[in-house]
Amino acid sequence: MKDVPLGAKGSFSMLVGPQHLANQFKDAILPPVFATPMMVLAMENAALNAIRAYLEPGESAVGSKVEVTHLAATPVGHWVRAEAEVVAVKGRHLQFNVAAYDEAEKIGEGAHERVVVELDRLRARLEAKQPAAQFGRP
Repeated sequence: MKDVPLGAKGSFSMLVGPQHLANQFKDAILPPVFATPMMVLAMENAALNAIRAYLEPGESAVGSKVEVTHLAATPVGHWVRAEAEVVAVKGRHLQFNVAAYDEAEKIGEGAHERVVVELDRLRARLEAKQPAAQFGRP
């Protein structure tokens, strides 16, 4: 990883569709509103976009912590824009301030952390991790 400067910024935009709604993931009686996990997805992508230019070939960054507040509901058909800014770098660990907006207002804000990883090492660890035959069973 190249040196990532404090203040590096990234963004990510998405059009809210039926597949992004809270009633698709949880309680079907909820009104058709943008789901919090989808807002987090947008924020994580904004953070990755903030540092993408500083990653070496064969590297990426995985999310390790998310702490956000969902401030306002967003209906289908609105564009959502997430923004992220690097506020701390400690070795391979990066901290971001994140926020999300729909076409009318700020809908979320918080903090996010990512860790830079070597993709080959991550793949090797995943291949070595076999599911337990009895996982989740009494």
